[in-house]
Amino acid sequence: MPRPTPRAAEGAGSRTPRPPSEGDPAIRDAQGADRDDRWLDTVMNTAFIALLAGSLLRYLIKHPESPRVPWVIGLSAALAVFQLAGHRLAARTRGRGDLVRLGLVVGCWVVIVLLAPSFAWCAVPLIYTGLRSLPTRAAVALVAVLCALVMIAEWRLRQGVDPLLLLLPPAVVVLATAVFLHMRRQADRLRALVDDLLRTRRELAAIERREGVLAERQRLSMEIHDTLAQGLSSQQMLLQAAERVWDSDPDKARGHVRTAESIAERSLAEARRFVHDLAPAELAEGGGLARALRALAERESTDALRVRFHLDGVPVPLPDRVESALLRIAQGALANVREHADASAAALTLSQLGDQVVLDIADDGAGFLPVERAPGVRGHGLAAMRARLRQLGGALTIESAPGQGTVVSAAIPLERPRPVDGGADAPLEHG
Repeated sequence: MPRPTPRAAEGAGSRTPRPPSEGDPAIRDAQGADRDDRWLDTVMNTAFIALLAGSLLRYLIKHPESPRVPWVIGLSAALAVFQLAGHRLAARTRGRGDLVRLGLVVGCWVVIVLLAPSFAWCAVPLIYTGLRSLPTRAAVALVAVLCALVMIAEWRLRQGVDPLLLLLPPAVVVLATAVFLHMRRQADRLRALVDDLLRTRRELAAIERREGVLAERQRLSMEIHDTLAQGLSSQQMLLQAAERVWDSDPDKARGHVRTAESIAERSLAEARRFVHDLAPAELAEGGGLARALRALAERESTDALRVRFHLDGVPVPLPDRVESALLRIAQGALANVREHADASAAALTLSQLGDQVVLDIADDGAGFLPVERAPGVRGHGLAAMRARLRQLGGALTIESAPGQGTVVSAAIPLERPRPVDGGADAPLEHG
C-alpha cells in the first residue's frame, strides 16, 4: 500500500469544502423534492379548476336567470386567478405568499359558497392546501371551518334532513386530516434521522482526518529522527573528534571532517527526498532493501566500527512501507551503536522466512539493561522503532546485558510471499 506523501497529508487535514455540484446527493434530493412539490401543485390546481368549472356549470344550468350570476362568474374567475397565479405572488412576497394566496382563495370561496352552495366541494383541494401551508393547529381549525361550511351548503341544496350529510363530510375530513398529519410526522422523523446521519458522517470524517494528520505527524517525526537528526548527531560527534585531534593528528582530523561532509551530503539528499515524497533515498535508487542495507553497512563502516551485512533466506519482493520501515530501523539502530555502545563490530542480518521478514542488528558493545525509556531521558529511538513496527503489525525484540553486546530484532509478518527468480540478491557478506 503506497504511503501518503506530505502533500497528501496536508490535503487531508486542510481540504477546503468542494462547491456543490449537480451530482451531489444533497442537490439531487433537493431537485427531487422540488419536482414532487411542482407535481402536487399541478394535481391540486387541476382538481380545483375542474371542481370550480363543474360547480359553475351546474349553477348556470340550474339558475340561469339569477341576479347572482355575474357575482358568481366574477368570483369564479377570481378563484381561478388566485389559485393559478399564486406561485408568482409567493415569489414576490418572499415566504408570505402561500399564506396570502390561501387567504385570498379561502375568502373568495367562502363568499361564493354562501351565494351558491354548488361550489361546496371545491373545498377539498383547499383542505389539502391548508394542511400543507399552515401549522397543525391552524390547519385543523381551518379544516373544521371548511367542513362546517360544506355541511351547511349541502343542507341548503338538499332542503331537508339527510343523516348522511351529518356523517359523510366530517368522516372524509377527519380521515384525510389524520392521514396527512401522520405522513407529515413520519416525514419529520425521517428528516431528523437523515440530519442525524449526515451530522454523524461529517463528525466521523472530521475524526478520520484528524487521526490521519496525527498519524502522519508521528510518522514524519520518526522519519526526521531516523535520518536528519541521526545525521546531525553523527556530524557533531565527528567534528568534536576532529577538534580534539586537530593539532596532534591532522590526518585523522581531516578524515573525520571528510566523513562528516559525506554524512551532510546524505542528509541533504534525505531532506530533498522529504520534499518530494519521503521515500528513503537508498530505496528510491532501486535494488531493493538488501542493496540499501548493504550500502548502509558500507557507509557506516569506519576504522573504529566495522559493519557487516548478511542476507539469509530466499529473497521476496517487500511492500514499500516494510522496506522503508526496516531501513529506518537499521539506520536508527546503527546510530545508537555509534553514539552509545562503544562497539568495534556490528552486523546487519536480513532474514526472509516466507511468512515474515526479520532484521537483526547486533553489536559487541557495552550493552545495557533493556527497559522502557524513563521520563526525561533524551532520545526516543527505540520507541520510534516500536511505533513503526506496530503500524505494520510487527514487533521489536531487544536482547542485551551489560558487557555482552546488544541484538535488536525487528520482525514484520508478510502476506502472500512470492519468491524472486535469479541470483541478483544472493546471500552475501562483506565488510
